Amino acid sequence: MPGLLRGMARTAAVAGTATAVSNRVSRRQANRWAAQDSQPQYDAPPPPPAPAPQAPPVDTVAQLRELAQLRADGILTDEEFAAQKRKILG
Repeated sequence: MPGLLRGMARTAAVAGTATAVSNRVSRRQANRWAAQDSQPQYDAPPPPPAPAPQAPPVDTVAQLRELAQLRADGILTDEEFAAQKRKILG
């Protein structure tokens, strides 16, 4: 009978140890998964780029007056004036 009791005691010890280890592993995995769930799985998309600064509106009348003044002062020839005027008016 002592052999039977010793065998039962050994089995109980092994089973108890296995259960304790299994429970600890389960708890550690659950804690790791909970920590992973609380962290975002992906990076947030970057914010959209700031809009490019817009050029101030072009005042075609003022540009034409400036060209006319340059022509009147003799800085521009009639051909240069006509070419610049075409550029401004499109």
